[in-house]
Amino acid sequence: MLPAHIPSPSRAVVHLGPLPIRFYALCIILGVIAASIIGDRRFVARGGRKGAIPDLAMWAVPFGLVGARLYHLATNPELYWGKNGQGTVAALKIWDGGLGIWGAVLFGALGAWLACRHYKLSFAMAADALAPALPIAQALGRWGNWFNQELYGRPTSLPWGLHIDIQHRIAGHLGDAYYQPTFLYESLWDVGVALVVVWADRRWHLMKGRAFALYVMLYTVGRGWIESLRIDDAHRFLGLRLNDWTSLVVFAAAAAYFVLAGRRTDSTEATPTDTPTLAS
Repeated sequence: MLPAHIPSPSRAVVHLGPLPIRFYALCIILGVIAASIIGDRRFVARGGRKGAIPDLAMWAVPFGLVGARLYHLATNPELYWGKNGQGTVAALKIWDGGLGIWGAVLFGALGAWLACRHYKLSFAMAADALAPALPIAQALGRWGNWFNQELYGRPTSLPWGLHIDIQHRIAGHLGDAYYQPTFLYESLWDVGVALVVVWADRRWHLMKGRAFALYVMLYTVGRGWIESLRIDDAHRFLGLRLNDWTSLVVFAAAAAYFVLAGRRTDSTEATPTDTPTLAS
């Protein structure tokens, strides 16, 4: 008989002798590997050099992790330096969770751009190759939130409600055991985003960064409704969470780029015989 809810893991870390193995980190690493493989195959299919995307990842991933942590710290300073804050040492413990996706996107893109300049690669071509690969990485990475029992949604009585142990519940909800599994919603949404991008790329041969712009637009739409389910503390402006405003701005920028780039032609990134797939 199937359980009437989604259980949470009993632990988020295991130890191999003195070495802690954190599932949150493993989910991120798995996502990076998947994105590198998918992105590289797509890059080669578009005429690029094999192994270029893993080379870019060596730049983009460290930049992205730093940016993700800085965004989290900048938008939640009270958690570390406010009254009863955890302190500066805790702010450095990235393995305990606390990564902001928009910081990862901004700094990761900066790292990838610098790598493209270093290796003399087309940044737009690399971005399009990674367009369905990045949401797959995000889909895998979101399972780290499941292991950490964090960033869940509001209480629910739905049969797929996520059980949260009492030590991980938010003040004011200690009596609620089941919550919206926002990690699962976003993971499934991200997989859907990847499939739509692949379909659109095959249908219209999106070039010059338009595949990447489509990914950004689709992701921000999903992030918007998923944010509305969350109950963790967040800064708000005019009734919306900060991440909602960020999603709106990023969506508008991606949409504008998608339209403007579509008015220009580019003969260097694809040929009429290209048939992009998720891994090619």
